[in-house]
Amino acid sequence: MDCPTEEGQIRRALERFSEVRGLRFDLPARALNIDAPQTTWEPVIAAINGIGFKAEMLSAPPPMQDTAKAQRAELTRLIGALLVAVAAELVDFLAPDTLAWQVAGMAIAAGAIALSGLAVFRKGMSSLVRGELNINALMSVAVAGAFVIGQWPEAAMVMALYSLAELIEARSVERARNAITGLLALSPPRVEVQQADGTWASVDAKAVAIGATARVKPGERFALDGRVTVGQGAVDQSPVTGESIPVDKAPGDDVFAGTINQSGSLEFEVTKRASDTVLARIIHAVEEAQGQRAPTQRFVDRFAAIYTPAVFVLALAVAVGTPFLMGWPWLTAIYKALVLLVIACPCALVISTPVTVVSGLAAAARRGILIKGGVYLEEARKLKVMALDKTGTLTEGKPRLVEHAALSQQLSEEEVMLIAKSLASRSDHPVSKAVAMGLGGEVLPVEDFGADMGRGVHGTVNGRQYILGNHRWVHEQGLCSVELETRLEGHEAQGRTLSLLADQERVLGLFAVADTVKETSRQVVAELKALGIRSVMLTGDNPSTAKAIASLVGIDDLQANLLPEDKLKVISELGRVQQTGMVGDGVNDSPSLAAAAVGFSMGGAGTDTAKEAADVLIMNDDLSKVPETIRLSQRTYAILLQNIILALGIKAVFFVLAIFGSATMWMAVFADMGASLLVVFNGLRLLRTSVSH
Repeated sequence: MDCPTEEGQIRRALERFSEVRGLRFDLPARALNIDAPQTTWEPVIAAINGIGFKAEMLSAPPPMQDTAKAQRAELTRLIGALLVAVAAELVDFLAPDTLAWQVAGMAIAAGAIALSGLAVFRKGMSSLVRGELNINALMSVAVAGAFVIGQWPEAAMVMALYSLAELIEARSVERARNAITGLLALSPPRVEVQQADGTWASVDAKAVAIGATARVKPGERFALDGRVTVGQGAVDQSPVTGESIPVDKAPGDDVFAGTINQSGSLEFEVTKRASDTVLARIIHAVEEAQGQRAPTQRFVDRFAAIYTPAVFVLALAVAVGTPFLMGWPWLTAIYKALVLLVIACPCALVISTPVTVVSGLAAAARRGILIKGGVYLEEARKLKVMALDKTGTLTEGKPRLVEHAALSQQLSEEEVMLIAKSLASRSDHPVSKAVAMGLGGEVLPVEDFGADMGRGVHGTVNGRQYILGNHRWVHEQGLCSVELETRLEGHEAQGRTLSLLADQERVLGLFAVADTVKETSRQVVAELKALGIRSVMLTGDNPSTAKAIASLVGIDDLQANLLPEDKLKVISELGRVQQTGMVGDGVNDSPSLAAAAVGFSMGGAGTDTAKEAADVLIMNDDLSKVPETIRLSQRTYAILLQNIILALGIKAVFFVLAIFGSATMWMAVFADMGASLLVVFNGLRLLRTSVSH
């Protein structure tokens, strides 16, 4: 089993078993995982054997090295078959035309066919008995027919070349599929873990429990996900998030399996078991995505189901009709019909789509973009509207002190900042935290500290009472002058949140806090516009803040004060008119992400609910990955079309040559083999093609 056509045969054979809950095919390893109760295994295996396959039970998926070893053995066998077929050709060309040599040549040709094509014949005969006309049935009829009409050297060579081409094709497809599973090798099998007595020991990563303390030295890879507890250093996260620049890590920062510690010894608390790391989940998600049929793939499968029988009927018409209508000799007509059958093999057409889709999914994952299925990889190119959440998507999602000023001559600027820092550091409000973090430095003791909900904090510093509160509270104290009000209105028009430091007589300092725009947001909006996609900002924030952010990033269309159900309604309305995508990261974005044609979620900062609802995860929270995904979608679709045109175009040329020219079975095999390899290698180009702007 190494071809999507054969996968389809098995799926049809098992359709009648209602107990089978799911099938997962690993074509390169020639393995099938069947989700079904043990009581049904026997009839299920009998059904698979009944269509010409030989099923063997596996306790675990075969290791990649075992698969490679089996392929090497098969390659040796097929090269041997090819040499035997060459011997049959030499006997036919050089030996005397006597019965003894004819019989000897036929025996050699039969040996070559047996060595290379028994599996093809077994599957082909089984398909013909069931009335199915697939690639194995076509090859079986063509080779058997050629042998019967005396073209036995050509029959042997055709079968040997066909089987060899199938193996080369299988190994090429394996390269695309292993582009993701190869990431498993990035995660070392062993890890240094601290023991109960404080010593360190190297243990199997799969056996490490959550909460254990592990250590990784400079130059080594992390074997597990965790949170840094001791040490500082730079970590190369490109295998998981696609970031090209190493990220500095310190205590409290998360680290991922498969990433590389570039400097400094780091100790970390294990937060995920080996089977649940971010890397393992990426691999699992892409494997699941590979099992989904993309729209073009579904079309090709339906087309091939009609195309193959149609060509078989055409070949039959050529064999039976042309001797009467065109006066061809019977053997010539039959030979041309057999050539048509070889040309008609739909392998190149059927293989063209899954290889391209899998290569696209792998290329995305390497860039830190996790796409949950080929359908979303294709649909992304159709997007005309992109709705973007504000907080955490267009902005950092974390309030920061963006401006501060001392407003009184009574105290120096240093004194004003020190008092404000001292009050703010005692509060757990996000705005106060942003002020404290932004000012930095030492703090003074605060006495009689208290917080007024929705207003601010107050306390005594160096024997004097101060408040650090919002505009409304200070205004209620009667401390805002006309000049100050004008200044505050300017800040509020920019969407900033204000804190004012005041004593009982006057305002001493102004502190403006804002959720800053991500550096990439404006560029991303411009890139989306260049791709013909209109951007719309959806936020639950107030209109003035929303307008300020929209103006900064270049978005003309925005809707503010939206509840989650309001966002969902907007996405549904936009989707009825144009294909609409959604980018978000919070729980409140989840309904909209699920309703959008393609939902994008931030894989790092996003909530678990948002990640589950989204169709695409941006692993490093880089918004520029959104237009990159759309460009990759466009590139993938272009290659899909190229492959379909190549596969059908080559066959059309040789169809004409077979009927009206002098195409031979050799030419037919090379045409089929060449078309198959051409579309496979064309699809693999996605693995190394850059789609950056």
